[in-house]
Amino acid sequence: MATSSREVVERVLRAGREQDIDTFVASMAPDGYIEWPFRPAGVPGRVRGHEEIRRHLTETAGTLITVHEHRAVVTHETTDPEVVVVEYEAVGAVVATAAPFTQTVIAVFRVRNGQIVSYRDYINPLPLMAALAGGDSAR
Repeated sequence: MATSSREVVERVLRAGREQDIDTFVASMAPDGYIEWPFRPAGVPGRVRGHEEIRRHLTETAGTLITVHEHRAVVTHETTDPEVVVVEYEAVGAVVATAAPFTQTVIAVFRVRNGQIVSYRDYINPLPLMAALAGGDSAR
């Protein structure tokens, strides 16, 4: 039985949270991309392809934040079987200070032939920026 788009998305979100770079990259199409339309300074707007995605994840894994869990996860399967939208809260901590934060995320995925061809991660960067600055990390 073929893997559904929803299952592929659930696998990549779990791999991201667990910093399982190999599973994450394997879930992406060879020319797939991740983009962050709203992001804090220093985060690239887009990374594309296995090599670039692996490099980005390897360089950033465990350096800035750790995500302990995803809460309030709502997955929307759309009329387009390739498109899945996920809303959730990423709950974690800043690595350097252990300051907690909760970040609201809406992610839009396009899955084709069992691999993610696009992953648009609409994060709210304000809680992370506040936590990095030592302030309140309210959503």
